[in-house]
Amino acid sequence: MAKRANTGAGQARLDPMGLALAEARAAAARGEVPVGAVIVRDGAVLAAAGNAPLALKDPTAHAEMLAIRAASGAVGVERLAGCDLYVTLEPCAMCAAAISFARIRRLYFGAADPKGGAVEHGPCFFAQPTCHHSPAVYGGIREEEAGELLRGFFRERR
Repeated sequence: MAKRANTGAGQARLDPMGLALAEARAAAARGEVPVGAVIVRDGAVLAAAGNAPLALKDPTAHAEMLAIRAASGAVGVERLAGCDLYVTLEPCAMCAAAISFARIRRLYFGAADPKGGAVEHGPCFFAQPTCHHSPAVYGGIREEEAGELLRGFFRERR
């Protein structure tokens, strides 16, 4: 179960979830499901990405996957030890596996995803005995803002 983060005052100057939300809004503007992800290490942003399965014609082009690929490329290794991932939606099973294999230190996510999430919902990937690495997980970061972005996106399509 994810720890619920304090979303009140006292945020540092760097606002990784704010950057992830900006990536999600940019994805929505491109017609993609509005999910954004940012990877940070030592207070510096290594990568930021929004969902792009439609644009890339790639079902694996989730924001988390794209950010992990970009961050790994930026640091020149496949393991992202010491890195934190901020994502606007609870990761799916594919993304949770990638987070584990990348050895992400901490996962911060916005909105829970009861239908497709795999951290607090569904398979609870990091709780499985076959999971190689479990990051510290903090859910509920700007949850209402992230959730409303998704609800608004789907409301417009109905």
